Parts: sequence; structure tokens; C-alpha cells
Amino acid sequence: MQVTLLSCTANGDNLAAVAAAVCYASEPNLSVLKKTIDSGHESVIEHVSFTFKIEGVSRSLLAQLTRHRIASFSVESQRYVDMRNVQYVVPESIKKNPVCLKLWKNLMDEISDAYSAFVDAGIPKEDARSVLPNAACTSIVLTMNARELRHFFSLRCCNRAQWEIRRLADEMLKICRERCPVLFASAGPGCVSGHCPETRPCGHPRTQESPFALENNPD
Repeated sequence: MQVTLLSCTANGDNLAAVAAAVCYASEPNLSVLKKTIDSGHESVIEHVSFTFKIEGVSRSLLAQLTRHRIASFSVESQRYVDMRNVQYVVPESIKKNPVCLKLWKNLMDEISDAYSAFVDAGIPKEDARSVLPNAACTSIVLTMNARELRHFFSLRCCNRAQWEIRRLADEMLKICRERCPVLFASAGPGCVSGHCPETRPCGHPRTQESPFALENNPD
């Protein structure tokens, strides 16, 4: 997985502070912005957006990512791109099991061979792709505003989130915090702000000082 920041709103913290100041007819102030965010009045941060290029992630992750609908997506097209050399994302749990890993690799080889045979036989790529699995790698350009990013992080940085999208969310949050430390100071799962909404808490609450997730979901 590779996550690259392509673009973001310049001086995002300050821009959001200006928006907050307009609401209260006051002077722009980062402390006022923080209080506005802590109060849950996040419309002022919608003026700030980030665009990422995401590579080496699975179609399974893509299916979860596109559930976040206040966003723009551009995705590598399996209709038009020749997928004969497609790579696959191997789940860590399968990597750790030699028997399952061998079965997994054999199956991916069979799928790749079938796809290649279909394309070589003149089957359109948009039809040949029907055999490709959720593990097939893809590339994405993603744009979200800061408010939706905070919502995304609240769900996907949680230790209960699926491992691949949690890893993506953690990388994105690190980048966002570097660029806009005020906007994303309290971003992350519920436990960062002191309340876990999960019916089955993971037992490993995170803090603003230690915001990033465990590599594997706890049982």
C-alpha cells in the first residue's frame, strides 16, 4: 500500500478559523476553531479538502471506501486496463498459515491464467474481469473534505475496522495531522475523545498522544 498526498487546501487550519470567525463575528483564532470543532459544529471545516493517490490496495477495500459517499473517487478501470499482470493483496492471516497460503496462491494463479486465456481468445476485458477476485489490486484518487475525513477516521481507524482499510485510514490521518494539526488533533476513533461507541470494545483504547491502530484486530 502506498498513500500519496496529491493536493490539499493551503493553510487549512487558518481557512477554517476564518470560517468559524465569520459565524461568531469575531477575529480568526485557532483556539476558537478548536472550541468550534469540540462543540461538534464542523460545517466550518468543510472548506478544507485533501486529495490522495492510493495504490496497491484491494478491490475489497474499495468496496468499503466507496460507502463514504461525501467524496470523489477515480478508480483504475478493469473494463479498459489489461489485468493480465494484476497483483493481489494477501491478508496477513493467510500469510501466517503455510497451507492456506499455498492454496491461496494456487487459486490466484488459476484466476490469472483464466483471465489471460479469455483476453487472448478475444473476450472483452470488461467481461474477462468477471473472474477477478476481491484481492485484485487497484489504484484510486480520492478527495474528501475535512469534515468527512474526520468521520472516516472515526470509523476506519478503530481497532474493530477491517485491517486493510484501517491501515489506509491511519496513513491518511498521519498526513492530515501534519498538514492541519488543529483540524485533526482530536480525529480518530471514539476512544480518542473518551467514548467508544462499539458494542464490543477492543480493550485497547487509544489516545490523542497514541492515536494509531493495532496492526491486527484484537479478538
